[in-house]
Amino acid sequence: MLPAEGIRLRALSRFWRSPAFPAGAGPDYVNACAVVSAEMPAEAMLEALHRIEARLGRQRDKRWASRGIDLDLLGNGELIRPDPGTEAAWRSLPLETQMQRAPETLILPHPRLADRAFVLIPLAEIAPLWRHPAIGKTVSEMLADLDAAEKAALVPFSAPFDGQGGL
Repeated sequence: MLPAEGIRLRALSRFWRSPAFPAGAGPDYVNACAVVSAEMPAEAMLEALHRIEARLGRQRDKRWASRGIDLDLLGNGELIRPDPGTEAAWRSLPLETQMQRAPETLILPHPRLADRAFVLIPLAEIAPLWRHPAIGKTVSEMLADLDAAEKAALVPFSAPFDGQGGL
């Protein structure tokens, strides 16, 4: 548990090495996904994640800049924020626009979750049956839709955390 934030870790995927995004933006990344529980609304959870990042040295001065830590809130059960139309609009933005614009509010599920192997591969280890509330596909189905070469670019570092204190 992260006592200062009231967040309890339930499951943690393996750690995966993936190429920087966008390509050439820096060194390879290490990605993982976690299932957590907390007694707070989604917006407060995102604020808590940002406080954790700040304690670990993250500075949010440039969008998509190289960073030592990046904690994203990917989803919250069946919650769609702020509304289905806004979520769909952000999900369908072209990549170039995504790189230039930042939403003014929390968008859930994360607008690019279904397009990223570096998210879906670790998420499939711990929540393969979670269903994206807007598009209706499970994590396993979204992962199956991705390009094989993109998935092959990820390399695991570790064993998954089972939520019971062991690996």
